[in-house]
Amino acid sequence: MKISGSTALVTGANRGLGLAYAQALLDRGAAKVYAGARNPDSVTDARLTPVRLDINNPAEVAAAARELADVDLVINNAGISTGGSLLDAPDLDGLRADFETNVFGTVSVARAFAPVLKANGGGALVNMLSALSFITFPHIGSYSASKSAAWSVTNALRLELNAQGTLVIGVHAGYIDTDMAAQVDGPKSDPADIARAVMDAIENGDEEVLADEVSRHVKAGLAGGVRVLYPSLV
Repeated sequence: MKISGSTALVTGANRGLGLAYAQALLDRGAAKVYAGARNPDSVTDARLTPVRLDINNPAEVAAAARELADVDLVINNAGISTGGSLLDAPDLDGLRADFETNVFGTVSVARAFAPVLKANGGGALVNMLSALSFITFPHIGSYSASKSAAWSVTNALRLELNAQGTLVIGVHAGYIDTDMAAQVDGPKSDPADIARAVMDAIENGDEEVLADEVSRHVKAGLAGGVRVLYPSLV
């Protein structure tokens, strides 16, 4: 689809990658960009239209879908990471929180806006996933599990929305230089670079974005099996 002239919604758009997405849409000529955030006052870019939207709040999701009837592009960016181990965490609260936002919240937005996209010609739905959809580590098993589930959800949505002409894009990347990865040592991608790659995918009709070398390397490793992905196994 053409971004120029489109009307877009970006969830979690007040900072980090969400803000980079919103700004990239404007740079590509989007006519209007709704910036979803729990606190609309946290959206400070005057070019954006703030929208109160907590993707874990069904009433707010439903209200957004009613009020933003002109949207033809949705970027499901909002997400969290509790950073928890599956076995060492004191309870399952972190795992539930990761799934609540990264899976159920993502699906909630997709369900609410699917009819809106259909009414506006199909458009596109972008789900922000992760290289950790493909691989996991003990200290972040909770987040990885939620992103693997979100990857499966994205594939299912792609099949279900195909008939109405909606392009569904799954975006995978390694660590990105945002608040979520602030405590991570090692290489991080610039959010603007990820956003540009996704803009290209929207306009080219690509269904998957491996946005950096980390995601490309890990995705290629899936064909090698468990022992290739996890060489520490004996």
